[in-house]
Amino acid sequence: TVKIYNQIKMQNTNKRVTFEDVRGNEEIKCYISQADKALSAMGYTEHSFAHVVKAADAAEKILKTLGYPEREAELAKIAGYMHDIGNIVNRIDHAQSGAILAFRLLEKMGMEANEIAQVISAIGNHDESTAAAINPIAAALILADKTDVRRSRVRNRDFANFDIHDRVNYAVEESKIYFNEDKTAIVLELKIDTTISAVMDYFEIFLGRMMLSRKAAEYLQIRFELVINGQRLL
Repeated sequence: TVKIYNQIKMQNTNKRVTFEDVRGNEEIKCYISQADKALSAMGYTEHSFAHVVKAADAAEKILKTLGYPEREAELAKIAGYMHDIGNIVNRIDHAQSGAILAFRLLEKMGMEANEIAQVISAIGNHDESTAAAINPIAAALILADKTDVRRSRVRNRDFANFDIHDRVNYAVEESKIYFNEDKTAIVLELKIDTTISAVMDYFEIFLGRMMLSRKAAEYLQIRFELVINGQRLL
C-alpha cells in the first residue's frame, strides 16, 4: 500500500503542466481577476485577461521565433499568463509576491521543480524596479510585458482627468511588435496621436521600460528597436 501511494505521489509531482492546464485553472483565474480589480481601484491601467493573454502569446512567440525548444516557449507562455497575480497582494513588489503565489499554484498542479524554478524566476524579475533578464523565459516575459501599450488599457474615460500615464497610453492609436526580416531585432512600432501626447512624453514616461526591453533583447542576442510615427528612437 505504501509503495503504491508513493508511486502515485511521484506521478503527481512529475506532471507535464501545459499552458491549457494553467489557463483553465479556476484558482489562477481568480487571482488574475482580483488582482486587476485591486489595480482598478488604485487607478492603474488594465492588467486583466486581455493583458496577460497578450503577454503570454508574445513571450511564447519570441522564443519560438528565435529557435528555443517548444517546452521552453510554453513555460514562457505560462509565465506571461501568471506574471501579474502578485498585484492581489500589493502593487509594490508584486513581481516577488507573484512568484511566490505561482510557486504554490504550480507545485499544487504537479509541475516539476526545474520548470517551476524557470517560471517563478521570470515572474520575479519582470518589474522595472527589480527586473533582470536572468534566463530566456525572463527576457521574453520582459519584452512581452513592456511592449503591451494600447489605448484600450486606459480605464479612465474622462479625458479632463487624465494623468500623464493615461494620456500617453491613450495617445497610442496603433501598436505592433515584430521581428525584422533576418530576426536580428525585435521592433515595437507605435502610431501616436501627437495632439494627445507628444512623442517625447511617451519616451520620457516609458524610458525605464524601453531600456529594460533593450537589455532583455541583448540577453537573447538580438536588438530592441522603438519606432514611433515612423521615426526610430532606439
